[in-house]
Amino acid sequence: MRVCVIGSTGHVGYVLKDIGKTEASIVGVAPGSQGEDVRALYAEVRALNSQAKAFADYRQMLDELKPDVAVVTCHFGDLASVTIEALQRQIHVFSEKPIATTLSALDDVQKAYSKAGVHLAAMFGIRYEPCFLTAWDAVRNGVIGQVRLLTAQKSYKLGQRPDFFKDRKTYGGTIPWVGIHAIDWVHWFSGEQFLSVFAAHSSLHNRNHGELEVTANCQFNLTNQVIASVNIDYLRPENAPSHGDDRVRVVGTEGIMEVRGGNAYLLNADNDGIHGLSLRSGRGIFSDFMAQVRGEGECLVSAEDSFYVTKAALLARLSADEGRSIRFGHDG
Repeated sequence: MRVCVIGSTGHVGYVLKDIGKTEASIVGVAPGSQGEDVRALYAEVRALNSQAKAFADYRQMLDELKPDVAVVTCHFGDLASVTIEALQRQIHVFSEKPIATTLSALDDVQKAYSKAGVHLAAMFGIRYEPCFLTAWDAVRNGVIGQVRLLTAQKSYKLGQRPDFFKDRKTYGGTIPWVGIHAIDWVHWFSGEQFLSVFAAHSSLHNRNHGELEVTANCQFNLTNQVIASVNIDYLRPENAPSHGDDRVRVVGTEGIMEVRGGNAYLLNADNDGIHGLSLRSGRGIFSDFMAQVRGEGECLVSAEDSFYVTKAALLARLSADEGRSIRFGHDG
């Protein structure tokens, strides 16, 4: 199968790591946003496939090479328009998240997807990390009973971000870019639907990063009276041992599951204290997506998940912008 990569901004590493396991090859690379530099990415791709071509215009690349799959990983404000171009050509799409940075653009992507007859998945790759996959399997198998409460955390080092992060139009906001992972965990672990959200965010003390928010909090009400909170920050100290600190705590009627520090911990009636679970081996999200495209399996991240969680993140951002509670289905 033939793969084209549009942009070099997001998590294209998922693709580079897995491409050798997929019976596919990257045949073309092009920028997806103005000013995007894909030279380093192209050098990596050429090392994998010396026949790969570089293009200045991704549309020309899609029309000339006619790939089976487009990997869309440009500046976040352009993700929706680039994805639509691929979908209109009946090309499968593996997209950076958020799939869109506005509700209207998300609606446009969904409409294009409904007509295309192809597969699509957002890069919710943290689902595939062994600690999260192990914890999700255990919760799904009932080890903590019925899920009642979730708390999720995304904490990153800020460092020096590219200029497009400093503008809401090109960045999209910290809730849709960083917080979307934690919002996805809430949906994924609980199996519930979002009913309402009240959120807040702040760009104070963002070290000259323009409009970029460095702190945020989202409070969600879900079906079956499940409650969830998501905390997001870019204030992790530069001398911390890792770039990020991802955590989730899932409280059930029969126990508690925690993911932190790359491990999964269970506290329930069968354990004396907190029990560390043996981690199951992880798998690659891009390999999984390509298997689905070939009709050989089902990706853990569906198109429906991709759209639904993106909308939840955008409504949470709207709540934070306007300082009011937003009910899902009543976002106007």
